[in-house]
Amino acid sequence: MALKVYNTQTRKKEVFVPLTTDKVGIYVCGITAYDQCHVGHARSAVVFDVIARFFRYLGYKVTFVKNFTDVDDKIISKANALRSSIKAVADQYIGEHNDDMDAMGVQRPTFSPRATDHINDIIKLIENLLTKEIAYVSDGDAYYSVERFAEYGKLSGRNLSDMMVGARIDINDKKRNYLDFALWKKSKEEEPFWESPWGKGRPGWHIECSVMSQKYLGETLDIHGGGEDLIFPHHENEIAQSEGATGKPFANYWIHNGFVKVDHEKMSKSLGNSSTIRSMLERYHPEVLRLFILQSHYRSPLDFSEASIMEARSGLERFYALLKTAKDFSQTDCLSGEDLLVATEEILQHLAFQKKRFVEAMEDDFNTARAIGHLFEIVHQANHYFEKAPKNASLFQKIVVAKMVRDILFDTGQILGLFQDDPYEYFRKDCHREATKRGLDVSDIECLIEERNIARSQKEWQKADEIRNLLIGRGVTVKDGPSGTSWTID
Repeated sequence: MALKVYNTQTRKKEVFVPLTTDKVGIYVCGITAYDQCHVGHARSAVVFDVIARFFRYLGYKVTFVKNFTDVDDKIISKANALRSSIKAVADQYIGEHNDDMDAMGVQRPTFSPRATDHINDIIKLIENLLTKEIAYVSDGDAYYSVERFAEYGKLSGRNLSDMMVGARIDINDKKRNYLDFALWKKSKEEEPFWESPWGKGRPGWHIECSVMSQKYLGETLDIHGGGEDLIFPHHENEIAQSEGATGKPFANYWIHNGFVKVDHEKMSKSLGNSSTIRSMLERYHPEVLRLFILQSHYRSPLDFSEASIMEARSGLERFYALLKTAKDFSQTDCLSGEDLLVATEEILQHLAFQKKRFVEAMEDDFNTARAIGHLFEIVHQANHYFEKAPKNASLFQKIVVAKMVRDILFDTGQILGLFQDDPYEYFRKDCHREATKRGLDVSDIECLIEERNIARSQKEWQKADEIRNLLIGRGVTVKDGPSGTSWTID
């Protein structure tokens, strides 16, 4: 099955054909570095992380570029409030962004350019547009003239004439058309600035991405991505600038992820309904957040709630519980590839079939929701096998099945950024996190468990039972097994 991608510009799925065989260039609009990242940022980051991972799985060499906007009205405002510099503010929040992404298992882009490192390139592009009379200068500002680009609106589906109907234009406005957008902004008093042929100023937002994407990926990109809120005007304006300057298609495929919503409203800082990634990771394992995001198709709205996060947590536990079982069965790692042929159990065929369906779902516009559904079917089938098979299957056959389960979840987990923990370590960290959320002292719990183990080793059964009951009273369940004592939070 050929990889198909939904192209926002054509509004249909298209077979993906790269500009260069076995290579793909992806540009994604990054954050404006003035505050901590929220779950809406997490969705875009995880979606395009998985898209890049899947291209690599298919054998493509991926060049992934994601920028930082490090000069902007909001950054300037934050710097003034803190009596700091825009560089210090941007450095802080870029650092926090990177820490959040690392914690979530989002792989670093090939390039992470900053706008302020490309001022000269921005000036050159503006000069190109001015020379072609697609742009003009007005009192130190440079504007793009949208009426000079015949295809303006082709990405968003908007008609320029319709957008202009009923528009009220201030005769004192420096713009010729109220839809014209800034390429260069004249600096105000006490604002940061750079020298340009039009005077002191700073770049507009849209021009930054045109410059940085083409700097690293060429005049035509394979894929340009971002959140659906960027389609208009940001991405529309990028097309106008870039194609106006080069006369070439700017991007062959446009991919946009849907909003994260809370109570059916877009999650955003301005609405005051956003949750930071950092606060979420204090309460949940990073893969819980990833699974929550990936269980919806990337183009669909994602409804955020405590219940939906808990449902993702429960689902992730099912995967790790299976991995734990599989690890227990597959401690013997001496099986060769040929040994797999010995076990002709129907379960192996089922597992291989679901892995195939997983890949097919991913090839259908990166449908992680359907792909994960096939992984849950693997969980169901494998658990049924391990629970029911002991009466009629040899230990060797169980080891073979366990190895196949682990291999499949490892391969698919590399694509999704899931199942990266050792299963025992996952449950340990999850218990510690849940205990902390409930105000329990983890070190105290583990001291009591150690005290109970000593009592059991000395056959002081009454004391051991008293400690167990004390822990139960705190909501802690103790489990004794061949690998030692573990504990969970009820």
